[in-house]
Amino acid sequence: MKHSLRAVRFVVVCASLLAGFVSFAAGAALKPHAVQVVDIDGVINAGMAHRVQRAIDDAHANGASTLLVEIKTNGGLIDDANDIKDALRTSGLTTIAYVDRAWSAGALIALACDKIYMAPESSMGAAEPVLIGGGGTTQPAGEKAISAVSAEFRALAQAHHRDPDIAAAMVDPSLDVPGIKTKGHLLTLPAEQAKKLKFVDGIADTPVAALEAAGISSPVMATTQPSLGERIAQFVTDPIVSGILLTIGFLGLFVEMQTLHAIAGIIGVAALALFFGGHIIAGASNWVIIALFALGVVGLLFELHVLPGHGISGLIGALLILVSIVMAFGAAFWLIGIIYTSLALVLAIVIFFLLLRWLPESAFIRRIQFAGAQSVATGYVTSRPLDYLIGKSGIAETYLRPAGVASIDGGRYQVQSAGDFIPSQTRIVVTRVEGATVFVARAT
Repeated sequence: MKHSLRAVRFVVVCASLLAGFVSFAAGAALKPHAVQVVDIDGVINAGMAHRVQRAIDDAHANGASTLLVEIKTNGGLIDDANDIKDALRTSGLTTIAYVDRAWSAGALIALACDKIYMAPESSMGAAEPVLIGGGGTTQPAGEKAISAVSAEFRALAQAHHRDPDIAAAMVDPSLDVPGIKTKGHLLTLPAEQAKKLKFVDGIADTPVAALEAAGISSPVMATTQPSLGERIAQFVTDPIVSGILLTIGFLGLFVEMQTLHAIAGIIGVAALALFFGGHIIAGASNWVIIALFALGVVGLLFELHVLPGHGISGLIGALLILVSIVMAFGAAFWLIGIIYTSLALVLAIVIFFLLLRWLPESAFIRRIQFAGAQSVATGYVTSRPLDYLIGKSGIAETYLRPAGVASIDGGRYQVQSAGDFIPSQTRIVVTRVEGATVFVARAT
């Protein structure tokens, strides 16, 4: 009897444990799976790398173990794609790529993910590294770069059990992959072919379907949205938009130098600030470049207000401004930077002179160019007579090359030598005055 009772108790306990296990398993199966989502939907640059890193941080903060990378890009900078690849591989997350279009550097990012699912009619490949020239033209980067990127593609493919020859063929047109591509062409795989070659894990109509195919049921998806700054940066760093901002910036500064009414200067500075700010957020520019630009502005102001006519500080300031603007485009786009900066400068100058020539009756333009007639009869004089300075001595405050500034009889005057270069702090004497021009020579 006792043995029978023990047997019954044993059966009851086992049944309870089994029911608890089944209930736990069912609950775990129904528990929503947290998934963080990030879109790679534009040019791959440092700004995009920042966005992916933010998504990884968001995933850890939200308790998500999976990162879904939705890729729709024509490519971008290989250095920034490598930063994204490294971030994905060291994230500690299961990474799943959903490909709508993964060309060039986008293919590298897709290969860095643990699983790849492609949308119907999507494509992936065309990843030969290129050099960007003027006007956005491209040319192959050379054997060294192709070899390095090809090796990177091979390594990523092998790490995720994909055919390394197919991966390398996306980079190196000299490779011959029998039955897939011939020598002299780059490989770009459409979704159906990629699935047939077992190069990707499958085709899915939607990102949710891709997650379900990867074994993630009832996903709870949270998307890392691009910040306002990242959206602005993506817009501003377009070369055409950058050129427009530079043109507005240059034109505003030109008008401000003529009017000194602040409005044009504020507009010009705002346009240049938007240009530099966008490139900083995108990662193409940095505070060193901003410092160069600021030094250039200081050089121009020094030339205009401290040592007018000296020339050197103004020239150095202008060069620093132009160099900083070109550098802000990024090292990979320096030639494009030169072209668009030059075009913007020329366009600003042309518009400025057209404003002066064609719109003299405009109330705003009258502040820039005074169109009224001035005569001595109506009380206008070009300058007060300076004949009383003849024979007076003074000190050259700047280097006279031959023009500069001198202190004479307690006042500061724009002076000019007869052609000699006179060092600063040299004693001079006024030899003659012609209108508003004061001629000086070294004092004996």
